[in-house]
Amino acid sequence: MKIAAFCTGWVLLYLFSYSCTMHSTDKHSVPDEKQIQNELLKITALLRDTSFTLEMAAGQEAAYYSSGNGFVPAFLPEGSDTSVIARLVKEEKIAISIAPFYALECGIGAIMQQNGGTPWEWITALLDKKLDSGKILLLNRFANAAWKAGQPFRGLERVTREVFVSSSFLSKEEIQKDYDQLYAAATKLLPAMQQVKDAPRQVQLQRLGELLKDRPFTEEMAAHTAAAYYTALHQPVPSFLAPGDEKATKFIRLKDEKIAINIAGFYALECGLSYFATAQHRLPSHILHAIVSDSLDTKDKTLFQRFANVTWKAGQPFRGMERIERPVFTCFDLLPQDEIDKDWILIRSAAKKLLKHLE
Repeated sequence: MKIAAFCTGWVLLYLFSYSCTMHSTDKHSVPDEKQIQNELLKITALLRDTSFTLEMAAGQEAAYYSSGNGFVPAFLPEGSDTSVIARLVKEEKIAISIAPFYALECGIGAIMQQNGGTPWEWITALLDKKLDSGKILLLNRFANAAWKAGQPFRGLERVTREVFVSSSFLSKEEIQKDYDQLYAAATKLLPAMQQVKDAPRQVQLQRLGELLKDRPFTEEMAAHTAAAYYTALHQPVPSFLAPGDEKATKFIRLKDEKIAINIAGFYALECGLSYFATAQHRLPSHILHAIVSDSLDTKDKTLFQRFANVTWKAGQPFRGMERIERPVFTCFDLLPQDEIDKDWILIRSAAKKLLKHLE
């Protein structure tokens, strides 16, 4: 669902230019637009490279285990290339369409971090179309992060499509689709928050946490955003669940799911880099150096952790709806610090690997 034309030759031309530029430009100098675009083009090529995706996912899992007891199991068991696992069709349909809700919840949290206020106030501002372009950009980046996280669960080949690009290269039409989905999620969420609209922020966050864990609400939200997608395209709205979907199963490759589970941190990193490149004109490699050296500003670090939270959330329903009922499936601002720290381990690991490919 992302931009329709992405010429390989154009990418290669810019990558060659990028290589020359990086050798002649000090990493601490003020970047020009060409430098930024060249690095984002390089990142896009890596996003669509299945070999790199496998390597990144394996590295992410190793970093996660290394942060614990140090034992790192083999990433793919023998026979994983041909092994399959059964998943419920209904749960996959919910997982595909629930991503805008998770993007809205995490994006609103990021806006509150920057500007204060409550979930009710910012959801209302979105529906009243009172958000400025900077806040809409931030929400759209969260929407793209959540969408990306779901793609490998549906088949690793989906990351090779022309639409799977750095969010900075999205067309106006694709950006509008993300905004429409966020708006649709907000129209469903606001009535569910009515009972706490005048309550303090913490109480509203707790209500949001309850809704995140609520299976019936999740299914209703997914059906609502799915219908809104077709409506925005002026197409007939099909039934969310076809006859037989309730108990039907489908088989997916074990390898694809293993990669999908562990690649979320990379997509969080990429969408965060794209946001800073667009919103603050910052060179991705400069930010990566700050992440690797752990010298990134605290508020920026937290924003990356929020992106990691949304990509993690987006993957959970694909693995089974029971996973959304766990205590850790809640608003980022209600998480204990040790859970937040896990996200930073994965962001740093992804940053180290990505930086090697940019320099």
